[in-house]
Amino acid sequence: MSILRFLGLAGKREDKEQSAETESVRKIVQKLDRMEPERAKYIASFAYLLSRVAHADMNISDEETRAMENIVLEQGGLDQEQAILVVQMAKTHAKLFGGTENFLVTREFAQMATRDQKLNLLRCLFAVSAADESISSMEDNEISQIASELQIDHREYTALKAEFKDYLAVLKKP
Repeated sequence: MSILRFLGLAGKREDKEQSAETESVRKIVQKLDRMEPERAKYIASFAYLLSRVAHADMNISDEETRAMENIVLEQGGLDQEQAILVVQMAKTHAKLFGGTENFLVTREFAQMATRDQKLNLLRCLFAVSAADESISSMEDNEISQIASELQIDHREYTALKAEFKDYLAVLKKP
């Protein structure tokens, strides 16, 4: 409820705008609800892991958010509105429950993903971290932790990381 409505000052225009916004969100949620459950679970955990890395430095930049939206759009086969909603939900969940959910979500993803999907996820994690032109040590450490939880071979992890070496904050000149 808006503060204007609470105070009895809300006009019909505001009510109509809120109703239209609410209806849009409901339509997106209905589309997601119709998605096959395993596919929805895969996309949700994928988006959560993107948010986990973006939030590792306690800040999810606008560039990281846009990168996550684009990746979820491409990888999930969603339309733009759905991708935005999924990313926002994942960001919120990662911020609120990150410490307790991180391992559980990663384990769930590991059980449903193929080796190639896991490697693709890691590449996407690096891409999200590099979206703001710098992969912080905290983000790098989080990706390393996820790779370990996914049981990715260290050589494969290092090869993926090398693709993004120009963005690693520890290698940049001050």
